[in-house]
Amino acid sequence: MLGGMRGKPSGIFSGGGMKVIGMIHLLALPGSPGFAGDLSKIRDAALRDAESLAGGGVDALMIENFGDAPFYPERVPAHVVAHLTALAATVKSRVDLPLGINCLRNDGRSALAIAQAVGAQFIRVNVLCGVRVADQGLLHGIAHDLLRDRAALRADDIKIMADVDVKHSAALAPRPIEDEIDDTIHRGMADALIVSGAGTGKATDPAKVARVKLRAGKSPVFIGSGVTIETIDTFNGRCDGVVVGTHFKKGGKVDQPVDVKRVKAFMVAVG
Repeated sequence: MLGGMRGKPSGIFSGGGMKVIGMIHLLALPGSPGFAGDLSKIRDAALRDAESLAGGGVDALMIENFGDAPFYPERVPAHVVAHLTALAATVKSRVDLPLGINCLRNDGRSALAIAQAVGAQFIRVNVLCGVRVADQGLLHGIAHDLLRDRAALRADDIKIMADVDVKHSAALAPRPIEDEIDDTIHRGMADALIVSGAGTGKATDPAKVARVKLRAGKSPVFIGSGVTIETIDTFNGRCDGVVVGTHFKKGGKVDQPVDVKRVKAFMVAVG
């Protein structure tokens, strides 16, 4: 196994220092328009990126069905869950780092089930509370089902990272972000928050991060998009961690493999 974890698996949500979660963007899975017909290619690409991220020194990994656009707004089909589970289990067996699951677009219930099955430590939920307008239509909060699933599965050790003002979407009606934060933490029972820019790889506004961090209190706050080696100093000490995908790819292009040299340089900059 490859590794480099600093502290306990749950340590990415506690303790000092900025934590870095590296993204594994899966190629299109069977059933999606972009599927190329080769399952081994998907597995090999996932393992290659996981090992590059671990070799570069990230604190945790997160795997998602990034190539499956256009995404389902709610539950994904059984075959997506099956393939995502198999791939996550393979990554987990090869790389000794905390692992997160994101089942796009907003299937946190499947993400939770996958996480428990493979021994992952956390999930990401794009819309835990409220309603957002996105390219999938209306995305509805799932906290009422997800938290009951977690209780029924006795899976309280699996942490829920929830977006506020999530990328690739807009609020159904104008609302102060502070109100969304309050609901997500206190009514949706999120364990950590993610704040991002307008879309994948797009910069996150430092002023927005400051507002979220101030309101979140003791709840950890992660930046979910657009952080680069050039901008990391802007956020160091002002959030608890970052989720990095695009910047770690060769040439900073989201459709390229992870470049371990870029990962190492970024981790040095984080300190």
